[in-house]
Amino acid sequence: MPEAHYEIRIRGRVSQTVLATFDHMESTVEQVETILHGPVRDQAELHGLLHRVQALGLELVEVRRLPEGHEPP
Repeated sequence: MPEAHYEIRIRGRVSQTVLATFDHMESTVEQVETILHGPVRDQAELHGLLHRVQALGLELVEVRRLPEGHEPP
């Protein structure tokens, strides 16, 4: 099964130091939120990413699986 691409939206601007803890995920920092996007191998990896968001005290806004063949921004 090929890995799926996900988009994880976090409220506010997240620092580069914190973003570096999200390994292979790309990021886009906008005025009111930070968007992480990239491939996720399986549900265990997705849950690990979400746990990291919570452990860092970040406010999760949205998580969505991107349609197959969709290239993230």
